[in-house]
Amino acid sequence: MISDTSTFLEHLQTQRALYRYKLPSRPDAGRFIDQLMRLMFPVTQDCRSISQHVEETYQNLNQQLVCLLQPLEKNLTENPTLITERFFERLPAIYDNLLFDAHAIADNDPAAVGIEEVVAVYPGFYAIAVYRIAHELLKQNVPLLPRMLTEYAHGQTGIDIHPGAQIGKAFFIDHGTGVVIGETTVIGDNVKIYQGVTLGATHVAKSMAQKKRHPTIENNVVIYANATILGGYTVVGHDSVIGGNVWLTSSVEPHSLVFHQHQTDVRLKSLEVIEPINFVI
Repeated sequence: MISDTSTFLEHLQTQRALYRYKLPSRPDAGRFIDQLMRLMFPVTQDCRSISQHVEETYQNLNQQLVCLLQPLEKNLTENPTLITERFFERLPAIYDNLLFDAHAIADNDPAAVGIEEVVAVYPGFYAIAVYRIAHELLKQNVPLLPRMLTEYAHGQTGIDIHPGAQIGKAFFIDHGTGVVIGETTVIGDNVKIYQGVTLGATHVAKSMAQKKRHPTIENNVVIYANATILGGYTVVGHDSVIGGNVWLTSSVEPHSLVFHQHQTDVRLKSLEVIEPINFVI
């Protein structure tokens, strides 16, 4: 037990030296993501400030990423400046993938007015965008920061995508609240999922950390609301449809239709006459 303030502060000072990682602040990580999104998709404007020139914003974001990486420097395989340069070299490819995602949403959602609405307000697009940014940093062996970025998006949207997942082109999350996509999930091209979908593991054990624990979803699959698909050996074949509320732990062939079989019983209204109750006052 720590019984007094001075002992408590000494304990905290000692504890600092024991941490394996030093991390950037979450507000800084969130600001970096939101400014990067505004750079790539300038469909919104902050009423409180005048927009910066693109080149100036671009350079500022380079500096921000270096700053975010500096606390992690001793855990990086390369210096922060080199990682930053490589990340921004990959930014055009990330941008192209996000255009595929945005057009997939705009083209397939009857409620979407246009690409501007998708980019500005759709939580699914925002979560996918942050995932693609974080995934690129993870590919450069950056620890923890990618997860910090996707958890920021999780807090903003209710959509939890691990940065380690592998997701193909033209990915569409509709509505999105409650979606969970695990670390070793593999998703092909032109996949559409609805709110409440879980792509998870059949069980959780630390010994499974380096193994494939989450399912593979092949091209052109649609997964409806609240479906749960579990297991590293579970493969949903291409062009399949998984219905709402399905619980799936085994593979299905391409072009499959999997749905939850429900039963409806019509209850007859009771014909019993209820006798009136006489109260004595």
